[in-house]
Amino acid sequence: MTTADLVFTRGPVLTMDAARTRATSLAVVGERIVAVGHDEVSALVGPRTEVVDLTGKLLLPGFQDSHIHAVSGGTELAECDLTGTVGVADYLSRIRSYADAHPDHEWITGGGWSMESFDGGLPTRQVLDSVVPDRPVLLSNRDHHGAWANTCALERAGLTAATPDPADGRIEREPDGTPSGMLQEGATALVARMVPASTPADRLAGLLRAQKLLHSFGITGWQDALLGVFGGNPDPSDAYLAAARDGSLTARVTGALWWNRDRGAEQIDELVALREKLSHEQFRTGSVKIMQDGIAENFTAAMTAPYLDGCGCATVNSGLSFVDPEALRGYVTRLDALDFQVHFHALGDRAVREALDAVEAAVAANGHRGNRHHLAHLQVVHPDDLPRFARLGAIANIQPLWAAHEPQMDELTIPFLGPERAAWQYPFGDLLRAGATLAAGSDWPVSSPDPLEGIHVAVNRRDPEATDGRVFLPEQRLDLTTALAAYTAGSAHVNGRDDTGSLRPGHLADLVVLDRDVLTAPAEEIAEARVERTYVGGRLVHSV
Repeated sequence: MTTADLVFTRGPVLTMDAARTRATSLAVVGERIVAVGHDEVSALVGPRTEVVDLTGKLLLPGFQDSHIHAVSGGTELAECDLTGTVGVADYLSRIRSYADAHPDHEWITGGGWSMESFDGGLPTRQVLDSVVPDRPVLLSNRDHHGAWANTCALERAGLTAATPDPADGRIEREPDGTPSGMLQEGATALVARMVPASTPADRLAGLLRAQKLLHSFGITGWQDALLGVFGGNPDPSDAYLAAARDGSLTARVTGALWWNRDRGAEQIDELVALREKLSHEQFRTGSVKIMQDGIAENFTAAMTAPYLDGCGCATVNSGLSFVDPEALRGYVTRLDALDFQVHFHALGDRAVREALDAVEAAVAANGHRGNRHHLAHLQVVHPDDLPRFARLGAIANIQPLWAAHEPQMDELTIPFLGPERAAWQYPFGDLLRAGATLAAGSDWPVSSPDPLEGIHVAVNRRDPEATDGRVFLPEQRLDLTTALAAYTAGSAHVNGRDDTGSLRPGHLADLVVLDRDVLTAPAEEIAEARVERTYVGGRLVHSV
């Protein structure tokens, strides 16, 4: 009898198969699972078998992230980091310290600041000038849909009162039209294009830095939601391909090729060529990312009705559709016929409807081809569109960490949506009840990549650090097993990794061991759990 290389004993083991079976033991030979069961698995233990005692700990399939920007996140870890605080004084102290520590840097870049820190979510150039007046500074906000620039950066880019807004963004301005220092959406590229480009070595270092962090959170694979050049950001594809070829890429990565919204169908042949070029077992590029709208906080998410103003009256602005909806239907139909998956950024209810209309057009023209198109973010979904996900086979790609009361939601979103539309936000429960398949991701570096934090919010609809007891739309809560499934089987399905995401014989041994059984612990303690071990293909890639 063949003995196992690795055996986990004395469970619990949650398989995430269709029946959500629980076992107590699991055996691995090479990179694959060979047995899942109970005491009988001990027969596979030999003199060279590594045995892991799971008493009190939970074994799960490795978490997968269905929407992340790993290379840019890893790169930002080495830049000016403003995450983890909302205090303007803290921001300025960090920026000054970073500038002092890097006197050789021509530009100061980084980000992670929160819109809630500034009146109306709008920081000014003068505030940045007070700490770095002599070098250009460009800092992305937490959402990466806007950036804060100092005067030097605006001047370096040639932005003046006469500079027109781009079609896909907005330059915030002072009363005389002078750029104020806040750039929204596509306007960030007007300055970002001046920042010296990162090198291939920088991007590879960023990827490996990110991979180490993600493995520490139990993440064994992900879908990078933007491969290509956008807004001055360099293309991370070379880092993935280099790491895949030299063996340093241990995660399983699916890449979504960027759809250039300034171009049309002529780019499809280029995407086909890229899919062929960027091909490796660890790194696949069969997905195309189409960003259909912006975000609600800066009023660029595409809505079916106008935003409200500060007094509760309707404005003339209902957000932006970055791709013409009629053209979108044609593009998606062609991409589907070529067996591309389409990965939509769809945040407002109009963008969600436009994306579903495009998938419906593709299904009508091509039939159901099983390409697993998915809509990410889904902040506002019109109730009429909920049943369309299951009917069309469109997957709901959720970012659970955002579905909670916090200042950006309470001060910059809810008042401008109005009560009816605010109640349509992040409708995870309604999507599940309507038969939608759920996958889950983080959008890191927009928010924490820790799946346990996201699962905590999906189940509790409260931020793990919240102290006020408020629950955000409690009827949209998910049960814990469903939330775990979204981060395992659901995301594996989106990422096209059909031999991962559940624990069954023949599947790859992509595994995570938690320090406790979260299924028996109080729901309010989910985020307190920690990852003890992460395996990819039976290989230990993280341990504490």
